[in-house]
Amino acid sequence: MGATGTTGTALLHSLRALDVPVRALTRTPHRPLPGTTGPHDRHDRRVEVRYADAGDPDSLRTAFSGADQLFLAMANSPAQVELETRVIDIAAHSGIGHIVKLSAPAAEPEAPVAISRGHHAVEEHLHASGLTGTVLRPYAFMQNLLRLAPTVAQGLVLGAMGDAPCNYIDCRDIGDVAAAVLTRRHLAGGTYTLTGPEAVSHPDLAARLTELTGRRIQYIDLAPDELRDNLVHQAGMPVWLADHVVEIQQLAIARPEFPTTTVTDVLGRPPRTLDAFLNEHRAHFR
Repeated sequence: MGATGTTGTALLHSLRALDVPVRALTRTPHRPLPGTTGPHDRHDRRVEVRYADAGDPDSLRTAFSGADQLFLAMANSPAQVELETRVIDIAAHSGIGHIVKLSAPAAEPEAPVAISRGHHAVEEHLHASGLTGTVLRPYAFMQNLLRLAPTVAQGLVLGAMGDAPCNYIDCRDIGDVAAAVLTRRHLAGGTYTLTGPEAVSHPDLAARLTELTGRRIQYIDLAPDELRDNLVHQAGMPVWLADHVVEIQQLAIARPEFPTTTVTDVLGRPPRTLDAFLNEHRAHFR
């Protein structure tokens, strides 16, 4: 589930590379999957596309029929716990034996981040379901940095985390790890905290963007309420999402972030670097 999202797209690419059969679930099965040219793309011959909507239990039962593993990735939302626990229950009744859940760091019952508390509740439900549950806890997606382009064009990076370091990870590495735990059974059942090779502060990120673009990019550190207001009124974010962004930035201050070796341990190669990602998308920021 989540086949058209950033991580789901990366996982599909990884599974294609391994030449294993996969069923891609989407609410828009009539549209080409990201990275393909259409329903008959020759690279998609082992990918079956089906309709599924977490709000439609019958569609889930149909989509899960005959499957034995499920990758569960859903966009963060206020309804996430309700929807994901329903998916897990229907999967269990449909004969699926292994679920790989995309979760979040600090997935704890008392976490200061509301979305993380929700992920904890879903993780607990998965562990109580009787299924084999594998949990992936990635830190900040490098791909989300592409959303900074409008402010970078103004010479700015805005945030509310001072000079606290932030772990970033390329979603393609998350896809590769997810493919590994789906195809190498000895990895199933674990909890994997995923980061890139370094934690980078916002001032350091601004310096790297300055070098990348050839223009001075300045980091402006805002008070949490100021950042929240900017995200709501300037970026057009819903209030719950703006609250989430502010909460995770404040968490980075309260709990300094350090990279893990998990990607290397699982894949036998180092994770992709932030500098390589930024250079790959140089034109986007320019």
